[in-house]
Amino acid sequence: MVRRFSRRAFLKGGSLAAGSTLCGGFSILPGGEPPSEKLNIGIIGAGGKGGADLAGVSSENIAALCDVDSRRAAPALKRYPKAARYTDYRKMLEKEKGLDAVTVSTPDHHHAPAALMAMALGKHVYCQKPLTHSVSEARFMRAAAKKYKVATQMGNQGHSEHGSRRMVELIRAGTLGTVSEVHVWSNRPIWPQGINRPAGTQPVPTGLDWGLWIGPAPQRPYHEAYVPFKWRGWWDFGTGALGDMACHNWDIAYWALELGLPESLEAESSPLFKETAPQWSVIRYRFPAIPGRPAVKLTWYDGPKRPPAELFEGEAVTTNGSIIIGDKGKLYIPHYWGDGKLLPKKDFVGFKAPGASLPRSPGHYREWITACKGGPAALSNFDYSAQLTEAVLLGNLAVRLGGRIDWDAKNMKATGRPEADVFVKRAYRPGYMS
Repeated sequence: MVRRFSRRAFLKGGSLAAGSTLCGGFSILPGGEPPSEKLNIGIIGAGGKGGADLAGVSSENIAALCDVDSRRAAPALKRYPKAARYTDYRKMLEKEKGLDAVTVSTPDHHHAPAALMAMALGKHVYCQKPLTHSVSEARFMRAAAKKYKVATQMGNQGHSEHGSRRMVELIRAGTLGTVSEVHVWSNRPIWPQGINRPAGTQPVPTGLDWGLWIGPAPQRPYHEAYVPFKWRGWWDFGTGALGDMACHNWDIAYWALELGLPESLEAESSPLFKETAPQWSVIRYRFPAIPGRPAVKLTWYDGPKRPPAELFEGEAVTTNGSIIIGDKGKLYIPHYWGDGKLLPKKDFVGFKAPGASLPRSPGHYREWITACKGGPAALSNFDYSAQLTEAVLLGNLAVRLGGRIDWDAKNMKATGRPEADVFVKRAYRPGYMS
């Protein structure tokens, strides 16, 4: 009997508590046999970003390829002619019993349904960012990785960059003093947002299985306004500029300061549309104090919005980045991730960086592959990345509802805002996430 992931059964058997401690370890294959020298990997989403993820795991045996669009998957299908071919990942996971692991490189609304089914079948999972499409899915993913004892990794590759780890070490060493303020920004969206659903219908392109592309989302007619790439701005499929980029741009500050989940947040944005994210937003999060660190205010900006120029001590403000502010100095990361600049410069003349306290990565994909084979857990495993994703996606809750959100993390509720529930836990079409 095929073991599908069931939300109902999972809720009966485990906890989704926000603070539960989970491990991102590894598994031995059924029967106690260790993994072979090369993993048998199934690729869920082989075109677009999936092509890059496929290249990242190409040292292993690519046993199966799944994509709903044969046109976009054509390069992968040509490169791996012996791999089994599928358009429905549910069928792939049911039939390919020899798979050790899968990569999930689909639109956001498929991340959790595909990854949770794979984990329930004992497969290790690499999943693109944001890890999930909704807050409740992040809880499920985090808990499932623990329950099924699989190796996991989210596709925020900056987490494995040496520069990012140096910046985390620098912050934790007290270089900035006491940190209580963070600003993070992105020039996204670079796709349409703040628009209404297009009128009329268009013929489905040859090679695209539109019903499977829609998958767990509510059915709607095909239109080029959604695919490829532009799905990011549509709430049924994507998570807007915030969901697309914050798992990258937040990562150094979130990791170094151990931010966890916010206690409150509020947002402002361009005019709201029912089905798409706004053209810009500014979201203010407040993370509670923990031993050794005061409460932290993190402000997110997207579209044309940026932090106040005076924060940057004369440095140019880039299109993507973050600035972490302490009482002894500032750290400006002028990119998605990696090395930054200590400000004001005059205060750090002759500065010597602290020694390494985090392991240096062999590469983001290699970290995960090593974990799949019994090595140390990848550092952006689902224990870490699911909580990062939940914190990020709560910003979209604030955008869509307006006003202040007080987040009850234990009960996964917006206090006094029952209208939030429909966004915290989304509905699925039959056949997905029963």
